Amino acid sequence: MTRTLPIILGLLLAACGETPPESKAPAAAKPALSVTAVQPQTLDWPQTLTAGGNVAAWQEAIIGPEIANHRIVEVRAGVGDVVVRGHLLARIAPETVEAEFAETRAGVAEAEAGLSEARASLERARQLRDKGFYSAQQLTQAQAAAETAQARLAAAQARRQSAGLRKSKTEVLAPDAGIISARGATVGATVQPGQELFRLIRGGRLEWRAEVAAADLSRLRPGVSASVTTPAGERLEGKVRVLAPTVDTRTHTALVYVDLPADAARRISAGMFARGEFRLGAKPALTVPQSALLLREGFAYVFRIESDKLREVKVTPGRRVEDRVEVAGLDPASRVVASGVGFLADGDVVRVVNTETKPGK
Repeated sequence: MTRTLPIILGLLLAACGETPPESKAPAAAKPALSVTAVQPQTLDWPQTLTAGGNVAAWQEAIIGPEIANHRIVEVRAGVGDVVVRGHLLARIAPETVEAEFAETRAGVAEAEAGLSEARASLERARQLRDKGFYSAQQLTQAQAAAETAQARLAAAQARRQSAGLRKSKTEVLAPDAGIISARGATVGATVQPGQELFRLIRGGRLEWRAEVAAADLSRLRPGVSASVTTPAGERLEGKVRVLAPTVDTRTHTALVYVDLPADAARRISAGMFARGEFRLGAKPALTVPQSALLLREGFAYVFRIESDKLREVKVTPGRRVEDRVEVAGLDPASRVVASGVGFLADGDVVRVVNTETKPGK
């Protein structure tokens, strides 16, 4: 009976709408979240323009035969070989050409003998004409024969020179120093006019042909520094040589030609696609740590600390350098939450436990 009295009393109080004294307790206050605050910093950051484009040879020389219908008997160069001016690339069978050259030399000797005989005949004709034994007509004929012999000798000498030139073309030589980028020559093949035997990257020089939007062309000029990233992650430093004078009407982009360093061919290949950036000088930037940004539904936000509450502020991110990012739309005097923003919401009550004063990088 003693144990049931408190229970009956509780039931009666509940029926009357009253709470037993022991069940009344104050509501617990929502605990404040601990955050670290940071103040945006204005830093002088380099301005860059990012672009992509293909790597190509600065100039490419196509090397072909200068004589036709002769066999290749030796190939001395392959793709990737570094050659100098005059380097022997291939040899063409010389037998037929040498025989033609020997024939022309014999023709010159024959023409020289004919000229010597014609000159001697002319001299005798002159002597006999002076003694009255030859007529003027016969002297004229002797002079014409001598002049004809002289012309025949000149023609024979020209044929010999041409044959000698053809003989020298049995050796295919590099017209300049550079790197062999393609080879079509094979032993036993018969060369034809216009055939490509080798392709040469002159000087081994490569260039980056960046595709830049027409609206950004005014920001570039010859001499601007550029940095190109190879597929292996290596950076190549170059300079703008020239801007294309025309814009593609379909893509609304123009080519910007960037000279790459002399040893670029050892680190990147012609035909590769590469990305890079142009350095356009420094410009002040209001920056916050990347950890202070909350990315949601394609937009960026920071949490500004106002007294002991948070206010969500929409910002526009810009350039990024290491662990900091440029933002627009934020008061430079604001204090924002430095990290852990993914667990916060607008209006949260917070307690600042530390303020970062580390300078931006």
